[in-house]
Amino acid sequence: MAKSFDKTTRVLALGGMLSALSTVLMFFSFNVPLMPSFIKMDFSELPALIGAYALGPLGGVAICLVKNLVNLLFTTTGGVGELSNFLIGACFTLPAGLIFKKKRTRAGALLGGLLGAAIMGGLSVLTNYYIVYPVYTAFMPMESILGMYRAIYPGVETLWDALLIFNLPFTFLKGAVSALMCFAVFKPIQRIVLQK
Repeated sequence: MAKSFDKTTRVLALGGMLSALSTVLMFFSFNVPLMPSFIKMDFSELPALIGAYALGPLGGVAICLVKNLVNLLFTTTGGVGELSNFLIGACFTLPAGLIFKKKRTRAGALLGGLLGAAIMGGLSVLTNYYIVYPVYTAFMPMESILGMYRAIYPGVETLWDALLIFNLPFTFLKGAVSALMCFAVFKPIQRIVLQK
């Protein structure tokens, strides 16, 4: 009974701490060169990735959910950005956590993170095309949105072009950076991550 209580306490404490860190990191977003100004980089997936390794795949998904629910209180996108962020964050942490569950090593953490980043990048194209941009066109015409992409690369003709040329590599890079950062700090945090 005491062991079960200790495990529950650990999950709640670690999950809460990583959720809070992820939430705060989402506020510190910044523009990146060669991307439209509305696409921002942040490192809020890193704590969720660590959570997926320490608490299991669903722990990482739960951290993504909490950070987006909190950020929903400050949304500038009517909740659509947060929905998209949750979907792609879940598709990053879930496969990463599943791979790490089978291969609980530093290499397994890197492999899981990079595969999760690839899945997240691919899914971002679909969520943006079918969910995010259709809602944004209620506030801004599609031609204006495409114009922001064309200002950087005039060869963009359609939304598919914009998403494949800009969003997919950006989203993959965002996940890959989190995977590499996790890999870099794995040794200092492995006691927390590998604890059952």
